[in-house]
Amino acid sequence: MNHLPEPMHASVVRLPDGTHVYADPNTLPAAYAGPQVVHQHIHQAPPDRTVQRIALGSGVGAGAVAAGVYFGPLLIAALTAIAANFAFLAFLALVLGWGVHTVVKSIGSPSGTQAVKNVSKAAKASRRRR
Repeated sequence: MNHLPEPMHASVVRLPDGTHVYADPNTLPAAYAGPQVVHQHIHQAPPDRTVQRIALGSGVGAGAVAAGVYFGPLLIAALTAIAANFAFLAFLALVLGWGVHTVVKSIGSPSGTQAVKNVSKAAKASRRRR
């Protein structure tokens, strides 16, 4: 019964600078086989990973992937904040318009009501003449 580890089968690796090194072939990285071609349809990717998969598939690199990961949600958050601001401003305009209408209607006199009717009739007559 042998309790010793398996002997290492080292091979000689020639480095680019001309020196030699003994290394275990199982621990060496795989040889570069050229650019990796990824055959993948974009529509199969989840919507939030499409940019990252395009960037990795085209060989752009980690910078594009990091930008997609970081700026994608940041852009969505900014657009959501802008939309929320517009919604709030529209609601504020509606409330203020209703308030002005209510105040003018409650303060108005019969002569004011008659003036509104006269303006309305004049506008209708003007539209008919065109």
